[in-house]
Amino acid sequence: MGDVLTVQKIREVAGTLMRRVPEDEDFFHERIVASVIPLRNAACAAVFALCAFAVAPAMAVESIILQALFKDKAIFVIDGSRRLLAQGAESPEGVRLISTDTVAEQAEIDIGGKRETVKLGMVMARFQPVGPASVTLFADARGHFFADGTINGSPVRFLVDTGATTVALSGEQATRLGIDYRKNGRASYASTAGGVVRSYVLTLQKVEIGPIVLYNVEAGVVEGPYPREALLGMSVLGRLSMKREGEQLELSQR
Repeated sequence: MGDVLTVQKIREVAGTLMRRVPEDEDFFHERIVASVIPLRNAACAAVFALCAFAVAPAMAVESIILQALFKDKAIFVIDGSRRLLAQGAESPEGVRLISTDTVAEQAEIDIGGKRETVKLGMVMARFQPVGPASVTLFADARGHFFADGTINGSPVRFLVDTGATTVALSGEQATRLGIDYRKNGRASYASTAGGVVRSYVLTLQKVEIGPIVLYNVEAGVVEGPYPREALLGMSVLGRLSMKREGEQLELSQR
């Protein structure tokens, strides 16, 4: 993302992520999650100033929060004002909604002729990078850490497992992700609670956890329905810096 530093907080407060908001903003239907884009780029500010001079008094957008997402509609909080925008509509602040994607959980917007993608559950800040890409995870009630990410561009929910040698997928998951593990993997065997089962060793082209991107990641696929969630093992964790403080785990790209 160049000068964009992204910080993602996953499952910090389960109740917050599951609250629901309706299209008329009575907070009972769709999920509320926040994505903030402070706009501090001088070039963007110049574009806003030029457009405002032509059609209205000068204005600038400091922050945008995606609060709820619907099909062809979204609720934003723009500089503190809540705006319900339909696809193609523009707010008084000059933010236009281009499209929504409830599957990928994101909305595409236009600000002064520049397109931005706002993701649910992700905080984006525009400034010079001050460190490596990082993700902060929060333990669930059982003390487990989960992370939402992608494998080869397809969404996956990971369970952090330092005891797993590699990223581990079930055969069912691999098939859903379009991974032909029988063709591209090397046949092997894995010991599980149910006994020894056939598995396949292969290399994933790309694994993403928030802003963290890794290429050529070793993985194992176990035939059948287990593990139910992809295990984020040491083939990823070993390439990251990990820092745990209580119920909080920070993963940083080296």
